[in-house]
Amino acid sequence: MSAATVASASLYVGDLHPEVTEPMLFEIFSPVGPVASIRVCRDNITRRSLGYAYVNFHNIIDAERALETHNCVPILNKTCRIMWKQRDPSMRKTGVGNVFIKCLDESIDNRTLNDTFSAFGNILSCKVAFDDQGVSKGYGYVQYETQEEADHAIAQVNGMEIKKKIVHVQRFLPRSEREKSNNFLTNIYVKHLDPSVDNEKLKELFSEYGVITSAVVMRKEEGVSKGFGFVYFEKHEMAKEALAQMNGKVIGEQQALYCAWAEKKKKRQQRLQREREQKRVEQSLKYQYINLYVKNLDDSVDEEKLRKAFEPYGTITSAKISTDEKGLSKGFGYVCFSTPEEATKAVTAMNGTMFFTKPLFVALHQNKEARRAQLQAQFAQHQKINMRMPMTGQMPPGMTGMPFMYPPGAGGPVQRPGMFFYPSAVGPTGPQAPRWANNQRMPMAGQRQQRRRQVQQPQPGQPIPQQGGGQGVGQSQQRRGVSGFKYAPNVRNRDQVQPPQAMPVAMNMPMPMGVSGGPGFPDLTAASLASLPPTAQKQLLGEKLFAQISVTHAEQAPKITGMLLELDNSELLHLLVTADALQAKIVEALTALNASAAIPEPQPSGIVSE
Repeated sequence: MSAATVASASLYVGDLHPEVTEPMLFEIFSPVGPVASIRVCRDNITRRSLGYAYVNFHNIIDAERALETHNCVPILNKTCRIMWKQRDPSMRKTGVGNVFIKCLDESIDNRTLNDTFSAFGNILSCKVAFDDQGVSKGYGYVQYETQEEADHAIAQVNGMEIKKKIVHVQRFLPRSEREKSNNFLTNIYVKHLDPSVDNEKLKELFSEYGVITSAVVMRKEEGVSKGFGFVYFEKHEMAKEALAQMNGKVIGEQQALYCAWAEKKKKRQQRLQREREQKRVEQSLKYQYINLYVKNLDDSVDEEKLRKAFEPYGTITSAKISTDEKGLSKGFGYVCFSTPEEATKAVTAMNGTMFFTKPLFVALHQNKEARRAQLQAQFAQHQKINMRMPMTGQMPPGMTGMPFMYPPGAGGPVQRPGMFFYPSAVGPTGPQAPRWANNQRMPMAGQRQQRRRQVQQPQPGQPIPQQGGGQGVGQSQQRRGVSGFKYAPNVRNRDQVQPPQAMPVAMNMPMPMGVSGGPGFPDLTAASLASLPPTAQKQLLGEKLFAQISVTHAEQAPKITGMLLELDNSELLHLLVTADALQAKIVEALTALNASAAIPEPQPSGIVSE
């Protein structure tokens, strides 16, 4: 034991069964000497064992005795591996003194390997690789304290026969170094073997290219050959020469052999996937500007007719119509030209032309990824336009004359710019909108108008007499009844105007700034407004509108406010924070009021008492 290992009396115990616990290890190691502590390393989240533990003794002599007597003993039917605890991780990461041994007999276990290599130096760790069933994989590792001891073991054991098999010993290389160079490759995969070829015949086929350590033909459970096998050479140069000479070689009447470097299944699949992807990209770039996509083909059009239609525009390298499993045309195909100029000329000339009773759609072909990206960009643009239209009332370019509508699901009536509806006095469920009088503020929520009047409805064609103005819009409507409204010219009339419905406010509405809600209310934003009852929403919006309108139009402020409250809440919020938009709506309301004043009102024939 060197001075480096006597720094502590701690042992590393690896290759443990997942169900091994600290009490089990204490029962095993406590007879050797007093144990200071034991810790089984576990995952921080799942708390499952990581397969190794640390056993700390009070005395270094006890730790050394435990290493000699308990190394490679079975714990829960799994052989453990014990070594001194390495506080310096550089010993593990650099791989100094680490030796790789292959072509081991299946009967060789950790203890046998340790006894074989212990004669050449102080062993820190010794391990034989086993599969899940406990069967040896035929290779293992031995780590010495110094590189000199490892080199001495390689010189003495390499090529030695152990249990009737010649083992090969070499310096261990980490995976990162092995992948940088192929000089370590010595295993060849051979496919298309005749069923009569066994291990000896396979070894004989490749023996002329160098020393073969092993040759194996893979077989099924019943002993029948699977048609492939593996050949292990002693050196990389020998395997490289055999691969170059035997790949594609025909032996007798057999199929040509396929030889390649042996790879694990996962690595081979990754390599093949990269090759397919690279090939697809190269092919896509090759035909990027010369391959045309032709759609809306008639069922009677075949590939010959498609080729003849596009021949006047250049040299066609291929023309194909996509068909289903029954051989029927799917209505689209592809035409490939020799140069991009010819393809551009064909697109310009043939796109939109009639071809066998159908207009053709011709465009440059795009791969699936490019086409998906283009469609996603178009969809995002449409979504952005749709989100912007309800808030600003503006239409995208090229959509003139389209009606201005409420947001989907808002429930409000379709309204065009410049059109206003007078609020109805009585709705289906009672008074919905507040009634405004001259120079009065909107009443608080919950207050109701107590008195109602009924008037005789004017007969069709009867002139409507003029009635004195000066009363609020709500009072005039209350006196005339639901069906007795007067309307301004060119304003859309209805027999009954539905009361404004409470509509949800868009939570993501862009707000330049918050609007103060006044006493008893929070700052007026889209989020705070949505948290209020519908009646309180209109109340609060009416208060703010009335305050802004009365600054410039004090006398008409009640009527204008009542007309604007027919808009949905999101539009009202926009008017409160946008002075130009509010001023435009005020001008439209004044125009409607002035036109309404010119129409005479009906003279009531009788009044019903309250």
